[in-house]
Amino acid sequence: MISKKVEKELNKQINAEFYSAYLYLSMAAWCQTKNLKGFANWMHVQYQEETAHALKFHDYVIERGGTVIFDAIAAPKISWKNIIEIFSETLKHENHVTALINNLMNVAISEKDYAASNFLQWFVNEQVEEEANVTGVLEQLKMIDGKGSALLMLDREMQQRVFVPLTAAN
Repeated sequence: MISKKVEKELNKQINAEFYSAYLYLSMAAWCQTKNLKGFANWMHVQYQEETAHALKFHDYVIERGGTVIFDAIAAPKISWKNIIEIFSETLKHENHVTALINNLMNVAISEKDYAASNFLQWFVNEQVEEEANVTGVLEQLKMIDGKGSALLMLDREMQQRVFVPLTAAN
């Protein structure tokens, strides 16, 4: 059985993950309007990942006997000045999500909920990967000043990213 405190924090995270999905879908739309279809694809994959994360939390709360509570999701930003700004904001957002996950881990530990701590470890590791991926793209964009033929080459590279659905193993 899940404690009310852990349940409350996990529900906050479900809603935060859905907000992340909205944000990345908005970023994908902006990229599409700028004819950066590879970057739009990259952000669309992010949207799919965040939705999968929300559902992973959702299923865990139910599995532990809790109640899932959905809150209203704030509208995300819809416009950016350039692709570097998008990835700068993406990194800032992923840093924020990491802080949320770390807080969740602290709550699980304080509540002595070892099952939740074990469950959350996957998300701790996922955030390390998320921040590293975004940092890599952002650094490449800064190298090319987000412009020119190098931007088009990077855009083509971003087109190769595909969503890998979560499995029982992860």
